[in-house]
Amino acid sequence: MEHLINKRITQIEISGIRKFFNLVSGVEDMISLSIGQPDFPTPEHVKKAAIRAITENQTVYTHNAGLIETRIAAARFVERKYGLIYNPETEVIVTTGASEAIDIAFRAILEEGCEVILPGPVYPGYEPIITMCGATPVFADIRYHEFKFTADVIKKYISEKTRCVVLPYPSNPTGVSLSGDELREIADLLRGRDIFVLADEIYSELLYGMKHVSIGSFLKEQTIVINGLSKSHSMTGWRIGLLFAPEKISRHILKVHQYNVTCANAIAQVAAAEALTVGINDAVPMRDEYEKRRDFVYKRLTDMGLKTVKPDGAFYFFVKLPESTKLNSFDFAIDLVNKSKVAVVPGSAFSEFGEGYFRLSFAYSMDMLKEGLDRIQAYLH
Repeated sequence: MEHLINKRITQIEISGIRKFFNLVSGVEDMISLSIGQPDFPTPEHVKKAAIRAITENQTVYTHNAGLIETRIAAARFVERKYGLIYNPETEVIVTTGASEAIDIAFRAILEEGCEVILPGPVYPGYEPIITMCGATPVFADIRYHEFKFTADVIKKYISEKTRCVVLPYPSNPTGVSLSGDELREIADLLRGRDIFVLADEIYSELLYGMKHVSIGSFLKEQTIVINGLSKSHSMTGWRIGLLFAPEKISRHILKVHQYNVTCANAIAQVAAAEALTVGINDAVPMRDEYEKRRDFVYKRLTDMGLKTVKPDGAFYFFVKLPESTKLNSFDFAIDLVNKSKVAVVPGSAFSEFGEGYFRLSFAYSMDMLKEGLDRIQAYLH
């Protein structure tokens, strides 16, 4: 019966990140620096809010868009943090993780034959959904622009078929972000065109030495903002994402969400409201620790002679393969696993423009980072 499976599904692959992680899982004495999983526990007050929700029987369906208190909390959070103004009753949707938010946004705005411009390298979660919608992903090479997806780069790829531009900043895999001036230039470029912006801002609370700016503050009428609590509050398994868009857009996205999951998990929504209000600054101590790790890892990598851009945010380094190697990124990562028992993600997982690099996550304890980097150094020598 496999021959009857939708051809668009059979032609896509499991994420290269997960594929490699699964490949090395279970290997004894493995140091894995591969997954973007915060190593901090979910804050205690958030967990207690979820427990209260269970004991108080808040375990039923919610409004399709989410509990109104969660939507109010989310709207106030992005207003206070980033100056974004959204009506919680009509312009906020609580989703099953940011991944579902991306999925329902694409399914609402894309049609057969249209194009979506993405930076390359980029997180691999966008391309398969675009393809499943019958649209075409168009990768813009940003390797020679310090991994910045600026207006000057974007305008080279705009065509009559362009329906959407994806702005995933701070970036996975590079950790690079964009300034307010750079985002304003993109807004000026796209304003008035029949082009959506999908702004994936899941790492917005993890910026080092700069404040997050959303393109939604410059181009609200064309922008769909994606956020969530996985990275900011170490709630990856709770699966709570947030989607913000003008009512004329969000009301159509809500239809897709309704038929997809009905509503996000009710208990997790109660916990999310707690995180977004009482825990509005829960990310700060985590961010401070990540910044220390970032500085430590950057020094170690550069001392080894490896080339990388120092990340502005998130918790990844995108590292150029050593000049001495003749291996591609996948074979390099396999060789590193076999010889030194360290797992990183091959750059090829992030589109063809990631080839020649590997991604290293510093969302791990300092002890694990030190051991992993010691092993990489030994491998290189």
